[in-house]
Amino acid sequence: MKSCWCLLLLLLVGGRALAAAAAYTPPVFTDPDRPAKLRAVLPRLDRLYLEQVAEKHLPGLICGVMVDGELIHVFAHGQAHLGAGRRVERDTRFRIASMTKSFTAMAILLLRDEGKLALDAPVATYLPAFRAVQPLTADSPPVTLRHLLRMSGGFPQDDPWGDRRLADSVGQLEQLVSQGLSFSRPTGVRWEYSNLGYTLLGQVVTVVAGQPYQEFIRNRLLQPLGMTSTVWEAAEVPADRFATGYRWEKGVWREEPVLGDGTFGAMGGLITTIDDFARYVAFHLDAWPPRNDPEAGPVRRATLREMHRPSEVIGVVKDSLAADGREVTRLAAYGYGLSYNQDDRGIVWIRHAGGLPGYGSEYRFLPDHGVALIALSNLTYAPMTALNAKAMEVLVTGGGLTAREPVASPVLQQRARELTLLLQTWDPAVMAAALAPNLFQDRDEADWRLEASTLLSQTGAIRSMTPVVAENQLRGRFRLVGERGSIDVFFTLMPEAEPKVQELKLSFSPLTRG
Repeated sequence: MKSCWCLLLLLLVGGRALAAAAAYTPPVFTDPDRPAKLRAVLPRLDRLYLEQVAEKHLPGLICGVMVDGELIHVFAHGQAHLGAGRRVERDTRFRIASMTKSFTAMAILLLRDEGKLALDAPVATYLPAFRAVQPLTADSPPVTLRHLLRMSGGFPQDDPWGDRRLADSVGQLEQLVSQGLSFSRPTGVRWEYSNLGYTLLGQVVTVVAGQPYQEFIRNRLLQPLGMTSTVWEAAEVPADRFATGYRWEKGVWREEPVLGDGTFGAMGGLITTIDDFARYVAFHLDAWPPRNDPEAGPVRRATLREMHRPSEVIGVVKDSLAADGREVTRLAAYGYGLSYNQDDRGIVWIRHAGGLPGYGSEYRFLPDHGVALIALSNLTYAPMTALNAKAMEVLVTGGGLTAREPVASPVLQQRARELTLLLQTWDPAVMAAALAPNLFQDRDEADWRLEASTLLSQTGAIRSMTPVVAENQLRGRFRLVGERGSIDVFFTLMPEAEPKVQELKLSFSPLTRG
């Protein structure tokens, strides 16, 4: 009677668990010391930043560390203007160059979400002058907005040329395009960095939105995010708040002319502060993990995650970044205005660098880890990517950086309890409730019973069941602890409305004695 009552209770609990399966619980950080560990390595980061100032001849720089959407640390050093002796302060504004591109991509996706444009529509749909552009091969597809977002339009990498055209007018861009453009490769076959592509996207925003690109970005993105110190023209910045750009040449710093803002600003024109840009990065970080919370930003969280995901492969890269000196291999790819990276340790980071005459910058955020790094400098093409890569490694190795971990769903926990009972009793009611039909089609029930019996003879009487460790909502593992050892249980549920066990793996672990 007691056994039946326990079984009935188990199934009743299971019914409630299945009804609650839709109440998704996002992954969480499980290390209570995580914030303290990250803060403990901040002095090491400051030393790293200071070393780079001297090594790379940086007139000035400012770097920020973000944890869970908060800018917890800022390091500012050096000169915003050498002649005036103005130091870099927290409110000093830097031009961030190609870090602007993600704003352009976000604007395009915002208009897409509003039904005002289609990513797979040809560019000529929105920019008639583009009809003069002939593809490199007869079998190339028309260049679409998606090609431009992913940087697979076929245009050549154009940094030296594009960087000096920042102030071009709309008329100059239209004249440029109407005369035809040159391609370095056929459209849609491979990634190649293109400032021109993002300039064209900016003009699409202007045409579709019916207002200048810069105005649209200000009204629809900057203002909702509270980025009140972010502008397009250096003339809009108080003279004592602007970081003058320099280049290091023949052992001395030479001041770079201030570039104006124009149509090419969509690929690299924004000027901002560390605090303002941190608001933008916090918005991106807040898109993770996916969850049921109400939306609060200018674009949906799903749209941000779409920007982050890899769309076009750049290549496989080997970096010597690990603390033990070994090479770390990573996949580098491009999303929409952002670069996606995942290394062989499973760490994912999203990033973009910026470089213009007088400036170098980079930001990166680790969506699974809830941290971000921002680095801005007033030196031409300052190597901030390398600096942030080193800083990230300090956080990973010294700060014990950990990712969020999945939470076992109610149905996963219920199936684990049923498996616990099933492996010991093979009760028909439990089998019907817990197992998908394929389990005994793929392997005879008699074989499963024999394996379970053999394992139980090794472990002895089962004393306890460990909590389920989830891989996702429908896959996990747990351990049945016995007198002489444990049975490790791995299981996967099927995708039907009532998920049951479709895959099961059992293994024995002997009892370890300290």
